Amino acid sequence: MPEQQSDLSDEFIAQQRKRLEALLRELLGGEEDTIANERTAQEEHGDEAKEYEEEAQGMAQNEINQSLHDVNDQRVADIQRALRKIDEGTYGLSDESGQPIPKERLEVMPEAILTVAEQSRRETGK
Repeated sequence: MPEQQSDLSDEFIAQQRKRLEALLRELLGGEEDTIANERTAQEEHGDEAKEYEEEAQGMAQNEINQSLHDVNDQRVADIQRALRKIDEGTYGLSDESGQPIPKERLEVMPEAILTVAEQSRRETGK
């Protein structure tokens, strides 16, 4: 991987660090709230008789929650990696190719660690 230099200012990178840390708190806090809400619902309604429809709805909701959890896990990992890249001085460079990630992409998605094309390949598994 060729060594590249990011053309991002120190001010921009400091701003991105704050955004990444806030995103991380938001994602981790949201997951804790979901777990607490599920636990509370189970405690409040655990002894009640269930209808088949309610059980099916619960199973569907569990699948949705698991999918969201998986997406959040990947996003948390990317945020943590982006924060490490700031510490390493490689923020704004692709983990895969070392090519600069456009500033516009980082403004929209501060946790971006790949270029758009590389991210697309990662998501499609190619």
